[in-house]
Amino acid sequence: MRKRLGVAGVALLTALAAIFVFVQPAHAAAGFTVSGGKLYDANGNEFIMRGVNHPHAWYPQQTSSFANIKALGANTVRVVLSSGDRGTKNSAADVGNVISLCRTNRLICVLEVHDTTGYGEESGAISLDRAVDYWVSIASALQGQEKYVIVNIGNEPYGNQGYGTWATDTSNAIKRLRANGFSHTIMVDAPNWGQDWSFTMRDNAASVFDADPQKNTVFSIHMYGVFDTAAEIRDYLGRFRAARLPIVVGEFGHDHSDGNPDEDTILSYSQANGIGYLGWSWSGNSSYVGYLDMAIGFNPNNLSSWGQRIFNGADGIKQTAREASVYGGTTPTPSSPTPSSPAPSSPAPSSPAPSSPAPGGCTATYTVVNSWAGGFQGEVRVTAGNAAVNGWTVRWTFTNGQVISQAWNAEVTRSGSAVTARNVSYNGRLGAGASTSFGFVGSWNGTNPVPTVTCAAS
Repeated sequence: MRKRLGVAGVALLTALAAIFVFVQPAHAAAGFTVSGGKLYDANGNEFIMRGVNHPHAWYPQQTSSFANIKALGANTVRVVLSSGDRGTKNSAADVGNVISLCRTNRLICVLEVHDTTGYGEESGAISLDRAVDYWVSIASALQGQEKYVIVNIGNEPYGNQGYGTWATDTSNAIKRLRANGFSHTIMVDAPNWGQDWSFTMRDNAASVFDADPQKNTVFSIHMYGVFDTAAEIRDYLGRFRAARLPIVVGEFGHDHSDGNPDEDTILSYSQANGIGYLGWSWSGNSSYVGYLDMAIGFNPNNLSSWGQRIFNGADGIKQTAREASVYGGTTPTPSSPTPSSPAPSSPAPSSPAPSSPAPGGCTATYTVVNSWAGGFQGEVRVTAGNAAVNGWTVRWTFTNGQVISQAWNAEVTRSGSAVTARNVSYNGRLGAGASTSFGFVGSWNGTNPVPTVTCAAS
């Protein structure tokens, strides 16, 4: 699991050395490839990760989690493995079974060695070179699986000490894997407990990419307390996009002991820019970060507020995930997981309640997208009229005592039964006819009618 970032004060991102812009040559491969900063599957179709992390190494009996994660809409699962240095080793046979579970459930498998976490600062953590030893030892399970598996060499391979050799050590690890016959896409994590506050990965990414003989490496940033503002998130990810270097958000949460990450911007910016993301984590976190569990007690029908946000919220997994074309490329309607109390019903979304159109203003449409005993999830889509708007305010009045407990992508306030939702900093400006959406989770009792909504532009 994660460790609290041990740095006192993190400066805002500044303009340090630029990453060189280049286009890597195309190459033939049996599986995923990288070109122009984007990831492509074996059929040559762009693939954008939308998924979660699953702690298989610590809960190997939770094999039903793969089906449950898929049923909630994910196209990727990042799987925690152990090299045996800090826990029970996941053998080649076990890893082979994990890959089989991913394939059965039409998921792309990102496999990572967790024993490297915090190397140089955390006692017992192993080097990237030692992680490569592990990958070589289980190579038999990975051969022929390049269409379905991405190899994440080591989780958060340095803490906040000794990370100056990250670029050299990462480059050498990539070259060792290639020399040992690995033609998979390789994913590499940032130092500083994955958060790269020193910009070591950001400013050395081009040279590390060049060190890969196959030019088939993806970079992974973990976004927790260091990334607590929209500006920091956009700047960091934007520099990789501008440099045409592939970047994914390999871990992030809605809160953390080192600060409050801006998960709404992580989701919205990733969606707008074709960047993959993998939330931490499905279930089983230790008590001090138990709030990061998405499925409480591994129960897919008992999602936490974080689970509801990432799976069902705006720019979340259900809304944005597209299945890898090696599985058919569709976005299937998943079968419902085995229910347990309380089990959400799956009614058709209620009829939207649009506001009256206003030329040059905006309209809003309210929809109940999911409902269960005593609770529901709502979504409101805001659309500009025949002219651009710089901001918007949506209002409605509940008629049956409904109460909103959590909202995202809007600032939501209430006065009695009256609700007011205003845009946040990144989604207020809309071009003529353009739309955005915000969501919320609430409670209801008896009936849950759709209210009439109004939208005012500014």
